[in-house]
Amino acid sequence: MSRRFIAAATAAALVAAVSACAPVPDPQPAKRTTEASAAPIPTVATPEPTPSRNAAVEASDEPIGTVVRFTSDRTTVDVTIGEDSPGVRDFLSMLPLQVPFEEFASREKIAYLPRELDYAGSPGSDPEDGDLIYFTSWGNLGFYYNAEGIEYSDATLHIGTYEAAEEQLSLLEGDVTIQIVG
Repeated sequence: MSRRFIAAATAAALVAAVSACAPVPDPQPAKRTTEASAAPIPTVATPEPTPSRNAAVEASDEPIGTVVRFTSDRTTVDVTIGEDSPGVRDFLSMLPLQVPFEEFASREKIAYLPRELDYAGSPGSDPEDGDLIYFTSWGNLGFYYNAEGIEYSDATLHIGTYEAAEEQLSLLEGDVTIQIVG
């Protein structure tokens, strides 16, 4: 090949490489608010923030009294929220969801949430039969039906209460849908 051809090809490759690295100019130049202002006003519209909480229980609403339904293929158990704490609000923000429930220690039905609740600042509790709790040490929900001998613990957060016979609660196994109903 001739030296001219090689020189031309090298120059073309160099121009292409430099052009590929150069910034692309904005088709709409930024506008300034005043001559004294040095910061441009953005020309792109900012999207509305998406809500991070369940629409049924907004951050300003009182969660106490909210009814959460737990539904398996064989039964339904309603829980009335009895606390207003960071842990309860975070739990409600996760709904609706589906988790598997199982029997645990002949005392409670438990399920592990997809993530740990943000419970900082939530008080502990002394669980009783008929309580839905969140156990911070393991990250699980628990429907207590035999709380005898279980005492107060900072790791046991009271979520709410339910009215269901042990026989009905025994049917709350396998995949359970959890949703706010009222």
